[in-house]
Amino acid sequence: MTERSTSRTVSVLGAGNWGTTIAHLIGQNGYRVRLWARSAAAAEEINSRRTNERYLPGLSLSDNIEATSRLDEAVRDVGLLCLVIPSQAFREVCTQIGELVEPAQLAVHATKGLELQSYARMTEIITAETCLRQIGVLSGPNIAREMCAGKPAGTVVASRFPRVIDAARETLRSKQLRVYGNTDVIGVELGGTLKNIIAIAAGIATQMELGENAKALLITRGLSEIARLGVALGADPMTFSGLAGIGDLLVTCASPISRNHRVGAALARGMSLTEAVDSLGMVAEGVKAAKIAHELTAQLGLRSPLMEGVYRVLYDGLSPQQGLRELMTGAVQDDIDPSLVRAAAAAKPIVLP
Repeated sequence: MTERSTSRTVSVLGAGNWGTTIAHLIGQNGYRVRLWARSAAAAEEINSRRTNERYLPGLSLSDNIEATSRLDEAVRDVGLLCLVIPSQAFREVCTQIGELVEPAQLAVHATKGLELQSYARMTEIITAETCLRQIGVLSGPNIAREMCAGKPAGTVVASRFPRVIDAARETLRSKQLRVYGNTDVIGVELGGTLKNIIAIAAGIATQMELGENAKALLITRGLSEIARLGVALGADPMTFSGLAGIGDLLVTCASPISRNHRVGAALARGMSLTEAVDSLGMVAEGVKAAKIAHELTAQLGLRSPLMEGVYRVLYDGLSPQQGLRELMTGAVQDDIDPSLVRAAAAAKPIVLP
């Protein structure tokens, strides 16, 4: 694999809503993109019609995208890989590419979730299943439909390796997209995962017409719970004040086209969890994340009444209305968690220019 052969080619694994959007943005920047789709029919549609109607109806994809359903074709002889695979299928794909990738390749994932049972983050799975070590994570307030429409946004790439941040920034940045750097991989991964749980609560609140005050309550208390769990798992608390924390949380809770917001709204309309997820037609990572957060907070002895309430609505048959009543009548704690103040005071600066 030579630098010349890989410098202008990027591989994107996953041709869903967000993976196709990332491929399109990179292609618009003049890079050749190999886009891997599980379905040969989907790959054929992208190559012949320049569309992906299932996930991005009406979008004409960049001519620089070449889709394939073969993983070996997608990952060999490229300098940068971007993995955009649902969290519960992530290990399977990493296992498959394990013998195809090389240690010199750089990799960034854009999956906002954790693995069930193991609670593994996606960078941990990449490390366990492949020889890739120069890795990172892409996360932030990025609604795919808005990105495809050319609307401005910002995103974060977190990695211990400056080369990874530089490579991802170079391929993604444009007049519409600002790309920031961070070294707190744990915090960025957890922020992108846990905010989906709060977005389900926000969708419930929106459907129940509870007002903007209620939504502000959910967002701020949700952020506190996210930061408390994140710090317990090794994250820097300051990460949650940035794009991958409060930024992503705000947009996911506010946008009615957010997947997890839509699940919450469907539940508040009286749908079962199965019906709500089926109506979406895409993966809503918050459904699995709520189960993981429930188990982790119990193991760590942490209070998380909001995330726990979402879990009980999803899995224990608690009605959204009763969940709201329990949240509003529960014991009131300090507005600012003293443990987070202490952690923030001890934190070192981590945001890169």
